[in-house]
Amino acid sequence: MYALAVALIAAGGGGGLLAFQATGERSPVLAVAHEVQAGDVIQDSDLIEASVSLDPALKPILASQRDQVVGKRAAVALVPGALLSKGQVTTRTLVKAGERLVGIGLKQTQMPATRLSPGDKVLVVSTPSDGSQATTGEGGESGEESTPKSIEARVVRVGEKQQNTSEQVVDVAVPAQYGPALAAQAATGDVALVVDAPGGA
Repeated sequence: MYALAVALIAAGGGGGLLAFQATGERSPVLAVAHEVQAGDVIQDSDLIEASVSLDPALKPILASQRDQVVGKRAAVALVPGALLSKGQVTTRTLVKAGERLVGIGLKQTQMPATRLSPGDKVLVVSTPSDGSQATTGEGGESGEESTPKSIEARVVRVGEKQQNTSEQVVDVAVPAQYGPALAAQAATGDVALVVDAPGGA
């Protein structure tokens, strides 16, 4: 009986060791090496390998799938040091069919202080330097106050603030027919950005 008890204890200990080894097993997965903006193409240099114990709640991309990730786009902004998951990678461009991408250089006074994020709905408002916002009103009389011209847009990317000019380039997607006109207006610097409230049109 004594020998049987010793054998059972030994067997139980061995099983616990195997269980510990199984739960402590580490797997190579992909992590982010450099910051990648939402919509940008993921380069091989943007990725590093990390060895972690896989948790069933996590769904990281395995290191063996690296070739399947490189060349695709980031669906969200990728932060250095974070594990890469399948939901953060997409094959779709953030500019949809029927849209054009326009880059707008903005200073602090031309945009809200609230941080912009890809997907935010905004209005790009024309602000002529001569202040001419008046249009012909009812009855043909001119000079009446009117709403400045604006174009509905969607933020695609927010660039880094330039140290020397404090200017920040914001890429927006607009209906294709407004792309050329907005680009010309943006080149003059006479624009401002207004952020729509959540759920706004």
